[in-house]
Amino acid sequence: MEFLSEYGMFLAKAVTLVVAALMLVGGIVVLIARSGSHPEAHGRLDIRHLNEKYDSMTLALKSATLPKKALKQFQKERKAREKQHEKIERHRIFVLNFHGDIRAAAVASLREEVTAVLTAAQPDDEVIVRLESAGGLVHGYGLAAAQLLRIRDRRIKLTVAVDKVAASGGYMMACVADRIIAAPFAILGSIGVIAQLPNFNRLLKKHEVDFEQFMAGEHKRTVTLFGENTDKGRQKFQEEIEDVHTLFKDFVKTHRPQVDLERVATGEHWFGTRALESRLVDELRTSDDVLLDASASADLYEVVYTGKKPWLARLLAQTGEALGRA
Repeated sequence: MEFLSEYGMFLAKAVTLVVAALMLVGGIVVLIARSGSHPEAHGRLDIRHLNEKYDSMTLALKSATLPKKALKQFQKERKAREKQHEKIERHRIFVLNFHGDIRAAAVASLREEVTAVLTAAQPDDEVIVRLESAGGLVHGYGLAAAQLLRIRDRRIKLTVAVDKVAASGGYMMACVADRIIAAPFAILGSIGVIAQLPNFNRLLKKHEVDFEQFMAGEHKRTVTLFGENTDKGRQKFQEEIEDVHTLFKDFVKTHRPQVDLERVATGEHWFGTRALESRLVDELRTSDDVLLDASASADLYEVVYTGKKPWLARLLAQTGEALGRA
């Protein structure tokens, strides 16, 4: 009997492992089969009608606070307004969100969102970008700013709203807009360039570790992490930094000629109130206030692009869905 009991336990474990393996293989097969035809294989574009969000919030609050008679009157007026809106073609505003990191990774979604908006937007429409970024890599934020320029080039009004921070590369993006709106204590500016790196050359020498580097081209390498930096290399690197700063200032001057660059292009940052005095921004308001006011006379559409997930994340998600259905 003891033998049969042990054999039964072994058989149960073996069956469990086989079933788990089959589920894993099945999930991979399903993932591969769907990857070419599933609409999310190349990312997903979600459109959210913000007017409906505000209407539902208003209705919920009114339902909780108004007497029955006043609530019925409100609902009657609400239906009348909805019928009136259906007869009138209202101004459209497309809302995009950009939350930047040091690599400006969000530009991958931004470029798709801008492309989607440009396929539908008309010259009398508007785009509002809620921007939050402290800056980062020059080429990443240069591309992000170029994406916003695509909107301006189509002669579509562009507004950038900053609630917390748009500094350095973030401000490079913001300055493209026709109008910049910022919260009173948002951080803006920082029109400068910084680069820094440690050098481990003396540490390597101390431990008798040789570092060899081969290059062709006088300035292929300026400064390095492990080699011995030279004054000539440091000078060349500083020249490159100064050149990037000049390009940054020229870019701001092109898109916000009203700004006194000699005063603001020092790398300093300003809070919203001071930024308004320096003409770095045009108005002090929060993005919430801007969108809420705009919803009274325009249809607001939030556009969000979600990129393709890594295959492992998709596999786990689909396996979870399969288990849920089972």
